[in-house]
Amino acid sequence: LLFFRLHGSPAEEPHILLECDSSVLDSIQKHLKLYKIRRKVTITPCPDLSLWAVIPGEQPGDASSLPKSADQALLLTPDPRAEVMGWRLIAKKGANLSEIIPGSQVGDVQDYHRHRYKQGIPEGVKDLPPGVALPLESNLAFMNGISFTKGCYIGQELTARTHHMGVIRKRLLPVRFPEPLPGPGVPEGSEILTESGKAAGKFRAGGGELGIALLRLAHVNEPLCIKLGGDRVKLSASTPEWWPKAAPK
Repeated sequence: LLFFRLHGSPAEEPHILLECDSSVLDSIQKHLKLYKIRRKVTITPCPDLSLWAVIPGEQPGDASSLPKSADQALLLTPDPRAEVMGWRLIAKKGANLSEIIPGSQVGDVQDYHRHRYKQGIPEGVKDLPPGVALPLESNLAFMNGISFTKGCYIGQELTARTHHMGVIRKRLLPVRFPEPLPGPGVPEGSEILTESGKAAGKFRAGGGELGIALLRLAHVNEPLCIKLGGDRVKLSASTPEWWPKAAPK
């Protein structure tokens, strides 16, 4: 989930946009309404809005400056997770993107997923299965996704204790296959093994030769493989450059 504040100051009536995986829209609405209690809060889907990811170019510095032409945009703001993810653009459906961001090119949604897989950025229920994915193992502390100063929340004690102890044995990491896999690719949840057959982690999701997997940090630099049918398919993992330098523990 990503949250965006639309009101300009605390004096204004709060308006928050919540970005979520469309496949769980109904369940998220029901979950939020459980906690509304008697507060005057209105929770409404926004089918008239469209969401765009504005991915920076390959030139140095492209990720640091926000596009200037945003008259038609309801919201154009840096992606709160990481600078390498560029910006989030929310506009009315049918808005002219070339006018909002002159010189931009409209890509395919798979271009966006390939970019975030390269960077090891998880998103949606495939990458972060509800009830299974742990915040610290999913690197949410690197992406403005966890507060260690706010009051109590579900799972706070375990999350805070693990963070302060500094022992995180598994993390979500970008993985790459030597070449795009044929057919349906790798089933979600497939076990990843070391060359000697030790369990190294599980594949979460991917496309083509790229993906994201939950891996034991002790095996990150080893040759890895997945059993597909009767064959073993090799893959390699890497540590994203945007991570804090002292991140893996």
